[in-house]
Amino acid sequence: MTRSGKPDFGILLLLAEQEFVSELRAHTAEQGFDDQGRSDGFVLRSLGAAPTTITGLAEQLEITKQGASQVIDDMERRGYVERRPDPSDARARLLHLTERGEAALAAARKFHQAYERRLRKRFGDEAIDAMRGVLTEMAGEAQISTPHFRALMF
Repeated sequence: MTRSGKPDFGILLLLAEQEFVSELRAHTAEQGFDDQGRSDGFVLRSLGAAPTTITGLAEQLEITKQGASQVIDDMERRGYVERRPDPSDARARLLHLTERGEAALAAARKFHQAYERRLRKRFGDEAIDAMRGVLTEMAGEAQISTPHFRALMF
């Protein structure tokens, strides 16, 4: 609590994010995707935008190539991702979503849309548009417009 007796703003943001993720995981589990890892959503969205290499994915997610390889190895074992030859470079392998990966991404996107509709119904368009504006400002336009975050947005 702050001196005013109101909950700390940063803690509220954290709790809201945790609740959102909890509801998202419950929804995707109900859709048959109960084996999702912590990084899966970012990978699904990234590869949903365009296939890439391990190196490209590591750069997008700002992790090491080894870390990206471990995530992809795990997602490949669970049937979300597959590696295919790069038609423009015989030495490279491109990461693609499998049919299961596409379905998991669609389920997550459906949840995101329904979540926002629910908020709009409860609080009104004006409040949610204002909240979206505040969150955009907090995140920073420069951060939001980077290529790796642009891929995650849509």
